[in-house]
Amino acid sequence: MKHLLAFLVFFIVISSQAQAILSVKEQATVIDEILEERFDQLLPELMDLAEIDMWVVISREYNEDPVIKTMLPATWLNARRRTILLFFRDKKNNTIEKLAVARYNVGKQIISAWDKEKTPDQWDRLITLIKERNPKKIGLNFSKDHNIADGLDKTDYDAFMVYLPKNMHAKVVSAEELAVRWIETRTEKEMVIYNQLVSITHEIIAEAFSEKVITPGVTTTTDVEWWMRQKVADLGLKTWFHPTVDIQRSEEVLVSHLYSFSGRPEKEVILPGDLLHCDFGITYLRLNTDCQELAYVLKPEEQKAPDFLTSALASGNKVQDYLTKNMKLGLVGNTILSNALSEAKSNGLRPAIYTHPLGLYGHSAGTTIGMWDSQNGIDKADGNAYPLNPNTVYAIELNNTVYIPEWKRDIRIMFEEAGFVGEEGFRYVNGRQTSFLLIPRVSPQLGN
Repeated sequence: MKHLLAFLVFFIVISSQAQAILSVKEQATVIDEILEERFDQLLPELMDLAEIDMWVVISREYNEDPVIKTMLPATWLNARRRTILLFFRDKKNNTIEKLAVARYNVGKQIISAWDKEKTPDQWDRLITLIKERNPKKIGLNFSKDHNIADGLDKTDYDAFMVYLPKNMHAKVVSAEELAVRWIETRTEKEMVIYNQLVSITHEIIAEAFSEKVITPGVTTTTDVEWWMRQKVADLGLKTWFHPTVDIQRSEEVLVSHLYSFSGRPEKEVILPGDLLHCDFGITYLRLNTDCQELAYVLKPEEQKAPDFLTSALASGNKVQDYLTKNMKLGLVGNTILSNALSEAKSNGLRPAIYTHPLGLYGHSAGTTIGMWDSQNGIDKADGNAYPLNPNTVYAIELNNTVYIPEWKRDIRIMFEEAGFVGEEGFRYVNGRQTSFLLIPRVSPQLGN
């Protein structure tokens, strides 16, 4: 673990230079070291919590189970042929076996337990391993309520049940809880990395929403979107969705929430007096960010954003506060949503909340707190019935609608920031926006 510890120190030291990115080789080392820790320390704990002593994860090349994708070593970009992983937890002896019913070791952690020359049929070998261990429960990845926990395809499920002796069929259970906890739970070391990841995201947005990129009257929203996409590529990073940039201005009426996701006009020219909004996220070291921030384009005579917009932005921060104070461990998404909306509305706000889990996937597994088109609560199948667990990360995504008399219209203050829920409560992973990014930046030496 020496390399990982050195890496963590390195990240802390260069926190003022957030865009220093590790080489691909260094990233691979870190990914594998974190996987080792997750397999050896986190997985046994999660299997005990789920009361599943055997977890079988089955996947085929180019049709990977979302769970197995998070378990592959850095040098494996896909599963190979049919890859079967078997985890057996002996709680009494405090051990965990990590076996691959595959032709190869899956990295250094998961050891091949199949010699095709001795046992030509892969399924036969899997069943032999199961019989030898005689588990109480066999967890498989099927789920009606969590798509990420539903990665076992019908072909492999059917084959497994045909080969498994009928007297063991009653042991087969959904590994839904175990799969979701594996996906959603962050280790302490991962959270050190997450802070840096969100910092990089903030810095890219800050540069995109500056005079380095935007020339009012010339630059379009589409130009900025593609600049962000190119910046990510130039840094050797990836993004899990295409960035979006949109405008609210005094001459136009407020459009629906859908405008932020689809149907925006392309190549809108950015002008002085515009309120800009972006939705942007990156992928790095197998973790993801999802961030929405706001900028104001100064008019020639202005040194700061108008007070009415600054006040509106502060109202968005208030909605964040009402949400995060209600994110209490053990509550399900609909309860958190209802409590937060009720408090915000009783204090004169016009909120909408649509917060989702964030981590190994951008729209990850875990507690879902509203959707933009489901403000009265969501169905169980969307994750509502799943409780808020500790050591998890969320995209605190929401908005507040504010009437602006000066513009004679409503505007929408839209925010999205990464937040962490631990045993001690909630905190933002790398802070949150509390003031507008100004275009251009105002030099402290300049006055009216």
